[in-house]
Amino acid sequence: MSPLDSNENNGVTGAAKFVTSTIGNTVGGLGATVGGVVGAGGRGLGQTVTGATGSAGKPVGDALESLGNGVENGAKSVSKGVEDAGKWK
Repeated sequence: MSPLDSNENNGVTGAAKFVTSTIGNTVGGLGATVGGVVGAGGRGLGQTVTGATGSAGKPVGDALESLGNGVENGAKSVSKGVEDAGKWK
């Protein structure tokens, strides 16, 4: 549903909802993208450390992977909140 579909969304309120929706979706999408890239990088680095050092480096590699996953999940959560705020939820 477009922010301008109902009678409640006419005039200044409708324009404000349209602008905040657009900004919220843009910022939320960028945040999710950056989080995904950082998360993938952390997982890749962790797998590289584990692969290069074997069982001796596995705890460090696993920690880096977990950190990457945490950053990605946190960014997704914040991005969803930004998008919801832009939709006035």
